[in-house]
Amino acid sequence: MAAVRDPEATKARIFEAATAEFAAYGIAGARIDRIAREACANKQLIYAYFGNKAELFSQVLERRLVELAAAHPVDAEDVDGWIDRIMDYHAANPELIRLVFWEGLEYGTGGFPHEAERRRHYAGKAAAFAEAQEKGIIDSTIPAGDLLFMLTALASWPTVQPHMQRILVGETDEDRARLRASVRTAARRIAGLDRPEA
Repeated sequence: MAAVRDPEATKARIFEAATAEFAAYGIAGARIDRIAREACANKQLIYAYFGNKAELFSQVLERRLVELAAAHPVDAEDVDGWIDRIMDYHAANPELIRLVFWEGLEYGTGGFPHEAERRRHYAGKAAAFAEAQEKGIIDSTIPAGDLLFMLTALASWPTVQPHMQRILVGETDEDRARLRASVRTAARRIAGLDRPEA
Protein backbone atom coordinates (compact mmCIF):
# COMPACT_ATOMS: atom_id res chain seq x y z
CA MET A 1 0.00 0.00 0.00
CA ALA A 2 1.42 3.40 -1.02
CA ALA A 3 2.20 5.92 1.71
CA VAL A 4 -0.27 8.78 2.02
CA ARG A 5 1.28 12.14 1.22
CA ASP A 6 0.90 14.90 3.76
CA PRO A 7 2.01 18.17 2.12
CA GLU A 8 1.63 20.21 5.32
CA ALA A 9 3.77 17.81 7.34
CA THR A 10 6.37 17.86 4.56
CA LYS A 11 6.39 21.67 4.49
CA ALA A 12 6.77 21.75 8.28
CA ARG A 13 9.80 19.44 8.06
CA ILE A 14 11.26 21.60 5.29
CA PHE A 15 10.77 24.76 7.38
CA GLU A 16 12.51 23.19 10.38
CA ALA A 17 15.43 21.90 8.31
CA ALA A 18 15.70 25.20 6.41
CA THR A 19 15.70 27.19 9.65
CA ALA A 20 18.68 25.23 10.95
CA GLU A 21 20.49 25.34 7.60
CA PHE A 22 20.03 29.06 7.00
CA ALA A 23 20.86 29.95 10.61
CA ALA A 24 24.12 28.04 10.30
CA TYR A 25 25.19 29.00 6.77
CA GLY A 26 23.20 32.03 5.62
CA ILE A 27 21.54 32.30 2.24
CA ALA A 28 24.66 31.93 0.11
CA GLY A 29 26.12 29.04 2.10
CA ALA A 30 22.93 27.05 2.60
CA ARG A 31 22.40 23.99 0.43
CA ILE A 32 19.00 22.77 -0.72
CA ASP A 33 20.27 19.19 -0.89
CA ARG A 34 21.13 19.29 2.84
CA ILE A 35 17.72 20.77 3.64
CA ALA A 36 16.05 18.03 1.56
CA ARG A 37 18.06 15.31 3.31
CA GLU A 38 17.29 16.64 6.81
CA ALA A 39 13.61 17.12 5.96
CA CYS A 40 13.33 13.69 4.31
CA ALA A 41 11.91 15.52 1.30
CA ASN A 42 12.58 15.50 -2.41
CA LYS A 43 14.80 18.38 -3.54
CA GLN A 44 12.52 19.07 -6.50
CA LEU A 45 9.57 19.28 -4.13
CA ILE A 46 11.28 22.10 -2.23
CA TYR A 47 11.65 24.07 -5.45
CA ALA A 48 8.04 23.31 -6.36
CA TYR A 49 6.79 24.58 -2.99
CA PHE A 50 9.08 27.59 -2.59
CA GLY A 51 10.51 28.51 -5.98
CA ASN A 52 14.14 29.12 -5.06
CA LYS A 53 16.52 29.28 -2.14
CA ALA A 54 16.12 33.03 -1.56
CA GLU A 55 12.34 32.68 -1.43
CA LEU A 56 12.58 29.74 0.98
CA PHE A 57 14.85 31.82 3.23
CA SER A 58 12.43 34.73 3.09
CA GLN A 59 9.44 32.56 4.01
CA VAL A 60 11.33 30.87 6.85
CA LEU A 61 12.37 34.22 8.33
CA GLU A 62 8.91 35.74 7.95
CA ARG A 63 7.31 32.76 9.69
CA ARG A 64 9.78 33.02 12.59
CA LEU A 65 9.11 36.76 12.95
CA VAL A 66 5.36 36.16 12.97
CA GLU A 67 5.80 33.45 15.62
CA LEU A 68 7.77 35.87 17.82
CA ALA A 69 5.20 38.64 17.33
CA ALA A 70 2.35 36.28 18.22
CA ALA A 71 4.11 34.83 21.25
CA HIS A 72 5.41 38.15 22.61
CA PRO A 73 3.65 41.18 21.17
CA VAL A 74 5.18 44.58 21.81
CA ASP A 75 4.11 46.00 25.15
CA ALA A 76 5.35 49.58 25.21
CA GLU A 77 3.52 50.13 28.49
CA ASP A 78 5.61 47.42 30.21
CA VAL A 79 9.12 47.91 28.84
CA ASP A 80 10.75 45.75 31.57
CA GLY A 81 8.45 42.81 30.92
CA TRP A 82 8.74 43.09 27.16
CA ILE A 83 12.56 43.27 27.31
CA ASP A 84 12.60 40.17 29.57
CA ARG A 85 10.31 38.24 27.23
CA ILE A 86 12.33 39.18 24.14
CA MET A 87 15.63 38.27 25.80
CA ASP A 88 14.19 34.92 26.90
CA TYR A 89 12.82 34.25 23.42
CA HIS A 90 16.14 34.98 21.70
CA ALA A 91 18.07 32.90 24.23
CA ALA A 92 15.73 29.95 23.59
CA ASN A 93 15.50 30.54 19.82
CA PRO A 94 18.89 31.92 18.70
CA GLU A 95 18.24 30.93 15.10
CA LEU A 96 15.82 33.83 14.59
CA ILE A 97 18.34 36.57 15.26
CA ARG A 98 20.94 34.67 13.24
CA LEU A 99 18.53 34.62 10.30
CA VAL A 100 18.01 38.37 10.64
CA PHE A 101 21.76 38.96 10.67
CA TRP A 102 22.33 36.71 7.66
CA GLU A 103 19.64 38.68 5.83
CA GLY A 104 21.46 41.91 6.64
CA LEU A 105 24.77 40.51 5.39
CA GLU A 106 23.18 39.22 2.18
CA TYR A 107 21.09 42.25 1.22
CA GLY A 108 22.88 45.12 2.98
CA THR A 109 21.19 48.44 2.38
CA GLY A 110 19.39 47.22 -0.74
CA GLY A 111 15.87 45.91 -0.93
CA PHE A 112 15.00 42.37 0.05
CA PRO A 113 12.13 40.00 -0.79
CA HIS A 114 8.78 40.87 0.79
CA GLU A 115 10.12 44.15 2.18
CA ALA A 116 6.68 45.78 2.06
CA GLU A 117 5.25 43.08 4.34
CA ARG A 118 8.17 43.49 6.75
CA ARG A 119 7.64 47.25 6.85
CA ARG A 120 3.99 46.66 7.80
CA HIS A 121 5.03 44.15 10.44
CA TYR A 122 7.36 46.62 12.13
CA ALA A 123 5.10 49.62 11.58
CA GLY A 124 2.58 47.91 13.86
CA LYS A 125 5.23 47.43 16.55
CA ALA A 126 6.41 51.04 16.25
CA ALA A 127 2.79 52.19 16.47
CA ALA A 128 2.53 50.60 19.92
CA PHE A 129 5.44 52.77 21.07
CA ALA A 130 3.98 55.85 19.39
CA GLU A 131 0.69 55.25 21.22
CA ALA A 132 2.48 54.90 24.57
CA GLN A 133 4.30 58.15 23.80
CA GLU A 134 1.04 59.92 22.97
CA LYS A 135 -0.41 58.72 26.29
CA GLY A 136 2.64 60.07 28.11
CA ILE A 137 3.60 56.60 29.40
CA ILE A 138 7.03 56.77 27.78
CA ASP A 139 9.07 59.76 26.69
CA SER A 140 8.54 61.07 23.15
CA THR A 141 12.03 62.55 22.68
CA ILE A 142 13.13 59.57 20.59
CA PRO A 143 10.86 58.76 17.62
CA ALA A 144 8.95 55.50 18.06
CA GLY A 145 10.69 53.66 15.21
CA ASP A 146 14.13 54.67 16.49
CA LEU A 147 13.16 53.60 19.99
CA LEU A 148 11.97 50.18 18.80
CA PHE A 149 15.18 49.74 16.80
CA MET A 150 17.38 50.54 19.81
CA LEU A 151 15.44 48.43 22.32
CA THR A 152 15.40 45.45 19.95
CA ALA A 153 19.17 45.77 19.57
CA LEU A 154 19.66 45.86 23.35
CA ALA A 155 17.50 42.78 23.87
CA SER A 156 19.00 40.71 21.04
CA TRP A 157 22.71 41.58 21.24
CA PRO A 158 23.59 38.99 23.92
CA THR A 159 22.34 36.28 21.55
CA VAL A 160 24.22 37.79 18.61
CA GLN A 161 27.51 38.10 20.49
CA PRO A 162 27.67 35.30 23.09
CA HIS A 163 31.47 35.22 22.95
CA MET A 164 31.73 38.94 23.72
CA GLN A 165 29.17 38.56 26.47
CA ARG A 166 31.38 35.87 27.99
CA ILE A 167 34.48 38.10 27.76
CA LEU A 168 32.95 41.38 28.92
CA VAL A 169 30.13 40.30 31.22
CA GLY A 170 31.05 36.82 32.39
CA GLU A 171 29.41 33.47 31.99
CA THR A 172 27.83 32.63 35.33
CA ASP A 173 24.10 32.78 36.04
CA GLU A 174 24.84 35.77 38.28
CA ASP A 175 26.63 37.54 35.40
CA ARG A 176 23.71 36.92 33.05
CA ALA A 177 21.21 38.17 35.64
CA ARG A 178 23.27 41.32 36.15
CA LEU A 179 23.42 41.93 32.40
CA ARG A 180 19.66 41.50 32.12
CA ALA A 181 19.14 44.04 34.88
CA SER A 182 21.53 46.40 33.08
CA VAL A 183 19.66 45.97 29.79
CA ARG A 184 16.36 46.72 31.56
CA THR A 185 17.88 49.82 33.17
CA ALA A 186 19.24 51.03 29.82
CA ALA A 187 15.89 50.35 28.11
CA ARG A 188 13.99 52.26 30.77
CA ARG A 189 16.36 55.22 30.49
CA ILE A 190 16.20 55.24 26.69
CA ALA A 191 12.40 55.16 26.93
CA GLY A 192 12.48 58.01 29.45
CA LEU A 193 11.01 55.93 32.27
CA ASP A 194 13.95 56.38 34.65
CA ARG A 195 16.12 59.41 35.06
CA PRO A 196 19.59 58.96 36.53
CA GLU A 197 20.14 60.72 39.84
CA ALA A 198 21.57 64.22 39.41
